[in-house]
Amino acid sequence: MKRYFIELSYDGTLYHGWQMQANAHSVQAEINKALSTILKEDINIVGAGRTDTGVHAKQMFAHFDSSTLLDLNILLFRLNCVTPPDISFTSVFQVKDNAHARFDAISRTYEYHYIFKKNPFLQNQAARLHFKPDLTMLNNTSKILFSYNDFTSFSKTGTQVKTNICNIMEAYWEYRSSEHLVFTIKANRFLRNMVRAITGTLIQVAAEKITIDDFKKIIESKSRRQAGDSVHACGLYLTQIEYPEHIVNLKHER
Repeated sequence: MKRYFIELSYDGTLYHGWQMQANAHSVQAEINKALSTILKEDINIVGAGRTDTGVHAKQMFAHFDSSTLLDLNILLFRLNCVTPPDISFTSVFQVKDNAHARFDAISRTYEYHYIFKKNPFLQNQAARLHFKPDLTMLNNTSKILFSYNDFTSFSKTGTQVKTNICNIMEAYWEYRSSEHLVFTIKANRFLRNMVRAITGTLIQVAAEKITIDDFKKIIESKSRRQAGDSVHACGLYLTQIEYPEHIVNLKHER
């Protein structure tokens, strides 16, 4: 039995998130089905994270174990043939037997995308914002996140995680064009719904519904009810997952 990492991207519009669940269409289930069909054995992949319904991934990693002797180039080709057009595989590479797609990840980076004009071609790829926020205010408020590590206020309630401690490494806003605003946030881990809740609360500051001082108090309250509403899933992308060099190097050695 050998362990492999797969690197992929997907449009999450038609999926009820990453995680396999009864009576719902998930990315994980689609990939399990494809790998099991190709390899003629039961395959259960383990993802680096779990995106929610409608959330996209520009880069996702997962691992699986197989006893089949694999030609990885052929496997990559077949995966891209048998899966739907909204899932694409970039690489497959063998790793050490104890390598873990989730637990070995050093960081995850997300982007949230806003547009300002109605665009039918982007209705599932970006959220619409009805005003253009002040970039300086948004970035000054985002820097406050670096002073904290308990983000209970931005976590979905009732989750089974053991800790709400996260180390945020980057958080900034930028206009990529006059009609396109992007929030980028990077951390070692994220809580369920955390990015969308942080984004929604920061937009409340930009809309002058709450103050920067209120934003601090919301974090310190450790109460989800104090924070702003979660923004729509369609604008959220998992864009990068980082691993230690000993795993990344195996990808490039192929």
